Amino acid sequence: MSLTLRRMKYGTALAGAFCRSQILHSSSSPSSWAKVVSEAEKIVGYPTSFMSLRCLLSDELSNIALQVRKLVGTKHPLISTARGFVYDSKNNLQLRGLVVLLMSKAAGPSKTADPPLEGDLVSGIYSSQRNLAEITELIHTAFLVHRGIVNIMELTSSHGSLKDMQFGNKMAVLSGDFLLANASIGLAQLQNTKVVELVSSAIGDLVQGVYYENSRTDEEKVTDDILMINWEEQTFLSHGALLAKSCQGAMQLAKHDCEVQEMAFQYGKHMSLAHKAKVNGNQADYAKLHRIIKAGKGVSSSLDLCHYHGNQALEALRCFPTSEARSTLENIVYAVTKF
Repeated sequence: MSLTLRRMKYGTALAGAFCRSQILHSSSSPSSWAKVVSEAEKIVGYPTSFMSLRCLLSDELSNIALQVRKLVGTKHPLISTARGFVYDSKNNLQLRGLVVLLMSKAAGPSKTADPPLEGDLVSGIYSSQRNLAEITELIHTAFLVHRGIVNIMELTSSHGSLKDMQFGNKMAVLSGDFLLANASIGLAQLQNTKVVELVSSAIGDLVQGVYYENSRTDEEKVTDDILMINWEEQTFLSHGALLAKSCQGAMQLAKHDCEVQEMAFQYGKHMSLAHKAKVNGNQADYAKLHRIIKAGKGVSSSLDLCHYHGNQALEALRCFPTSEARSTLENIVYAVTKF
C-alpha cells in the first residue's frame, strides 16, 4: 500500500471516528487530573508515590542522590528532572505504572487459563503485575534522567560552568543506568519469557524513538511532506511503546488470551498518542503539523487528533467487564483529552 493511500485511509478513519463518537465530551465524566489519580490509587491499593520505593531507598541510589545535590544552584537539566519526581501536578510521573495496575484489575484473573494461574491477589492484582508496574516506572524514569544529558559541544557561557555540566552528565548517566539495571533485574525475576521480550522491545523502541528525534535538524522535524502516519509511528516509539507493551505484558502475566492482550496494548498505545497530541512541547513544529493535517482533509486540528486517539483508547476498553477499574481507565482518557 502506498504512503499516499495509507494517509488517505488514516484521514478517513479519523473523520469517521469524529462523526460516530463524541463520548469524550461527556459532561458527567471527571476531568480533574488530581481527582482521577486519587481515585485510581484507591482502587489499586496504594499511592503510586510508593511504587518504586524499594529501589529509591537503596543505599546505592542514596549515594547517587548525595552527589546530585552538588548540582543544586547550577543550570544542569538533571535538577529540574529531579524536582519533577517530587511534585508535578499536571503530569503525574507515575502514570504508566498506575495504568498497568488499573488494567490488571480491570481484566481480573483469566477464566480460560489452563492450568489456572496460582498466586495471591491483592486488591484484585497479582504480585507479578505490581512488579511489572514498578519495572515500567523504573524504565520511564531512567529515560527521563538520560534525556537530561547535555551536549557539551553546544554549551555557551549562559549555561554556567563547564565543570558543573560535565559532572551533571556523569550523574545523569550513572543514575539512569542504575535504574535500568534494577529494572532489568526485576524483569528477569518475573520468569516470563514473553513479558521479557515485550518490555525489552519497548526499551529498544524508546532508544530508536529518541535517536530519531535527536538525529533531525529543526528544519527537518516537520515539513509539508511529512505524513500523519509517520507522526504516529515516531510518537509511538518514543512515547507509547512502553505503556502499550507493559499493559499487554500485564495481561500475559495473568494468562489472558491474545484478544485481551491486544486490547490492553491498544489502550496503552492510543492513550499515549492522545496525551502526546495534547501536550507536545514544540509548539512551532506543531503549528506546521496543523497545516499538514488540514491539507490531508482528515482532521482540522490537533484537538481532533487527540480526541480520535482518546476514542480509540475507550473503544479498546469495551472488551473488559464493567468495573471501577475500567471506569477509572476511561476517566484517565477524559482527563488526558480535556483542553
